[in-house]
Amino acid sequence: MVVTGIGGIFFRAKDPEALLKWYRTHLGIAVEGQMHWNQQAGPTVFMPFAHDTDYWPGNKQWMMNFRVTDLDTLLASLRLAGVAVETDPNWDAPEIGRFARIHDPEGNPLELWEPAEGAG
Repeated sequence: MVVTGIGGIFFRAKDPEALLKWYRTHLGIAVEGQMHWNQQAGPTVFMPFAHDTDYWPGNKQWMMNFRVTDLDTLLASLRLAGVAVETDPNWDAPEIGRFARIHDPEGNPLELWEPAEGAG
């Protein structure tokens, strides 16, 4: 038996419907029938971090990373909608791509990744 991909991401939310709407509105994640999201093929990183990492807030157990296209346009749209955006040139790497960080309305950390050409 072989795992062929991630089948789902499940997490608790204080207001699941409002959170789904936020993801749909601001990140374009179209959830069909509130159950499935058909995403584009591409790499998925599966990487446990050290328990004391400072890569994301210490009070959160996980961070989702989303592959995106046209990061600059997405960040401008998020900023216009009042979403706080964090960037740091040290996160970017020519062979991997560019990164930004945001939080959803419930404080969950999200990383946005625009893969470098050939990386994704």
